[in-house]
Amino acid sequence: MASSMPSLCHSGNDLCHCAPERGSLDAMTSYDVIVIGGGAAGLSAALTLSRARWRVLVLDDGTPRNAPAAGVHNWLTRDGLPPAEIARIGRAEVSGYGGVVQDARVVSATADATGGFTVTTADGQRRTGRALLVSTGLTDELPDLDGLAGHWGGAVFGCPFCHAWEHRDSRIGVLCTGPHDLVKAQLVTRWTDAVTLFLHTGPEPDDEQWAGFAARGITVVDGRVAGLESGGGSDGGSGGGSGLESGGERLTGVRLADGTVVPCDALAVSPPVRARAGFLDGLGLVPVAHPSGLGDHLPVDAMGATGVPGLYAAGNVTDPMATVPVAVAAGATAAAAITRDLLTADVAAAVAARHRHPDPAADQWSAAFWDAHYSTQEHLWSGNPNRWLVTDAAELEPGRALDAGCGEGGDAVWLAGRGWQVTATDVSTVAVDRTRAAATAAGVADRITLDVADLRTQQPPERAFDLVTAQYLHLPSALRRPAYARLAAAVAPGGTLLLVAHHPKDLDGPLRRPHDRDLFADEIELAADLDEAEWEVQAADARPHPVTHPDGYEVIAHDAVVRARRRR
Repeated sequence: MASSMPSLCHSGNDLCHCAPERGSLDAMTSYDVIVIGGGAAGLSAALTLSRARWRVLVLDDGTPRNAPAAGVHNWLTRDGLPPAEIARIGRAEVSGYGGVVQDARVVSATADATGGFTVTTADGQRRTGRALLVSTGLTDELPDLDGLAGHWGGAVFGCPFCHAWEHRDSRIGVLCTGPHDLVKAQLVTRWTDAVTLFLHTGPEPDDEQWAGFAARGITVVDGRVAGLESGGGSDGGSGGGSGLESGGERLTGVRLADGTVVPCDALAVSPPVRARAGFLDGLGLVPVAHPSGLGDHLPVDAMGATGVPGLYAAGNVTDPMATVPVAVAAGATAAAAITRDLLTADVAAAVAARHRHPDPAADQWSAAFWDAHYSTQEHLWSGNPNRWLVTDAAELEPGRALDAGCGEGGDAVWLAGRGWQVTATDVSTVAVDRTRAAATAAGVADRITLDVADLRTQQPPERAFDLVTAQYLHLPSALRRPAYARLAAAVAPGGTLLLVAHHPKDLDGPLRRPHDRDLFADEIELAADLDEAEWEVQAADARPHPVTHPDGYEVIAHDAVVRARRRR
């Protein structure tokens, strides 16, 4: 009967969870956290989460709210940096810690059966995450006034703290559309003495407000505004303020509905804002009016948690008045809360598993252990064949092959695709089911026989296979030697035995290997168990190869590789 052994890592592809290659996250569809929105809040959260070693994906549609602005201000050590440059630096920092940033527009988010979330993008791709962080920001609904949109982000601005300094000592107008603009007119006097309040569609000031405008020298203009006037003249002030736009024209005035033009070099507006969160409809989460009256938002608690478990939000999507530094802080705060919640769930799962299996040392070789391990993720491995199988079996004449510890089927599918008739075995039913799915998807299911079996107690058919391959099957030596002997006995005369394992020389290096020398055999030990009278050892190597450490830097790993041919 064909069989497989439980292992330290029976991957069935070229990646092993003892030394994960973080670059492979780009090809994954399942993550710990998916961040929707790659602005200041989203990238801040992703940086914190990646440094905490979660698998993080940032999906960003490339339409930041602050794109029209020349620079971001009031951010200590970052004052004046262009928004695009901040995004570039932030993306690089997240990627440097293993996070993945992809350009994509999310169209829907739904809860899945595991308690996590499924996110669908405009191109039809699906990704799953244990937690979601929404940081998609807001959309400004600019007043429909002739010429206003062309000056937005320059001479027309929203936040005086962010942009009034650039128009200091010039003629600044305030477009009144609500009670907050009556206050904004007074605020703007911090930067200039030449303030004009255009009442437009806003409320009538009360007596106290009128007195305040008179005391501060604020000119109040009644009547609706029709548009803005532009030209090539002076900015109208002695300070550094500039109304110069990309088209080479400056804002010169505000035109009223009756045709009157009031000279102005800059205009402060308070456009209503809308939370960019329509993709959350499937989760029953919709924006509500913000207490400021400026628009809507997603309500969250102090840590960024929404009313949906596992769903967080940060930045302007939750707070229309948040500046960039505030959004950065909110992202980091939400990331800390997400880490707490994920870790709490992981500890609870570990405690439950320990109660089910009181002896972890014995349990890690069982089918139940590996079934549970595979069930933690949609895919543990890349789906690619192991590198040394490809190099050492590529020239072999196809025949009958035994893939012991098939994992998710990367090796079995590769062999079947080259004409081999493959028996793929694993101790885990979940792994065997995934191999079946991979074989079906690749169109080679008719060339693969699947079996759930345990080599610790079961013997494969003797002298039945032209190739027997075991990739990264690690057991204590007392179990390994008889298990490998059973594999060797399954090789037919003239057939090949290929054994690959992590090399013990890496135990003292930066890679994450269990520090138990008994689990690791080098090439000399593996080859020594083969009788020279019966076997021709064709290769017994300690082979180096580059891998990416989970912390993002490249290291050299070593594998023990033994390839031997049974003498006829």
